[in-house]
Amino acid sequence: MHSPRLRLLLVLLLLATSLPLSGCLFRTRTLDRQFSNQPLQTASQQQLIEFVNAQAAKIQSMQATVDIDASAGDVKNGRITDYKEIRGYVLARKPSMLRMKGLLPLVRNTAFDMVSDGQEFKLWIPPSNKFVIGSATASPNNADYQPDKRLENMRPQYIYDALLIPGISADEIAVLENGYETVLDSKKHRVEQPDYELAIIRQGPQGWYLSRRVEFSRTDLLPHRQRIYDQQGNVATDARYQSYKDFAGTTFPGTIEIERPRESYDITLSMVKLEINKALTDDQFALEQPAGAEVVRLDGSNSSATKVSAGQQ
Repeated sequence: MHSPRLRLLLVLLLLATSLPLSGCLFRTRTLDRQFSNQPLQTASQQQLIEFVNAQAAKIQSMQATVDIDASAGDVKNGRITDYKEIRGYVLARKPSMLRMKGLLPLVRNTAFDMVSDGQEFKLWIPPSNKFVIGSATASPNNADYQPDKRLENMRPQYIYDALLIPGISADEIAVLENGYETVLDSKKHRVEQPDYELAIIRQGPQGWYLSRRVEFSRTDLLPHRQRIYDQQGNVATDARYQSYKDFAGTTFPGTIEIERPRESYDITLSMVKLEINKALTDDQFALEQPAGAEVVRLDGSNSSATKVSAGQQ
């Protein structure tokens, strides 16, 4: 005798052959996903790791003239403030030095000037006559994070981490994933295209965690996106790299978009002029407190900023 499973299979087969093809048993649907037809390149996991490490070793400093576009969202009021047409200057030197200065549109007066040595940051805001001092990093989980102070939250260290993609160290684990990215085709339609993604895992105080995810386009095998995570698994920084160009023998993105989703701000840097590995001195990363400025210390021991008059320094 036939088993119950075999009898069920025979019944379904008989039912399928007895129904007309136009019946409700079979339906043909249009494929919703559209895929790119661009020619793709291939690389191994080791080749991608070697590229990241070689690029990181090659670039030790950079000096750039940039156009800055930024926006900051106010979650409480549901508003977004855009800052457009800001000419800026960026200096970066490994292992962790960064300075960025922005000029006001038209008049070209200083809008802000900030520096970081990887531990402490200083920010001079001439329009409000404020000189801010705080830790190089801040997040909604930290005591010195100020939800109503968008510019103070835009720490130089986040920009540094996005500008110069670090190498993959020996104490990190890199895992390759074949994924997909959304791109625009020649007719500006959104299509999906295969990509490579390196998930970089490292060990923190609470165990192993996803530290970064670097995504490579399959059309040129260059990094087009880097997401940096905190140890709770949240995306802290989402950086996108576009319009790669050759700058004196070094391939570098012409446009870098840096988003800090939890702080609700983003900044786009468009390279106007870029010099790689130019010698930069310590003096170029020195930012002194202007006379008469209101000094604001972002005290990590409590949630409020401590204001200090210039005479007390």
